[in-house]
Amino acid sequence: MAGEKYFIKENSVLARLAAIRLKQEKMAMVLGKTIHLHNTSREEFLANSRWVSHELVHIRQFRDHGYFGFLFKYLIESIRNGYYNNKFEKEARDGEL
Repeated sequence: MAGEKYFIKENSVLARLAAIRLKQEKMAMVLGKTIHLHNTSREEFLANSRWVSHELVHIRQFRDHGYFGFLFKYLIESIRNGYYNNKFEKEARDGEL
């Protein structure tokens, strides 16, 4: 996954909404090839290799399952198992370096 192309969007409204929903102070979330950040800078995010690795797994998941396919599967997983036990989140946690 090294060399995976991605973009970073700081001050993302979508990441802010996710942070509120998940009761997190800081948030990074992926949509397609874009990592949306809330309450953290690009520099702070990139300095955290575990966090970057986690989000890069989500970028690969989008690539492997297709944009809407991944969103649908992620939503179903979250409904069935909750956010933390979602298999896509587990895979991303396992991919943290």
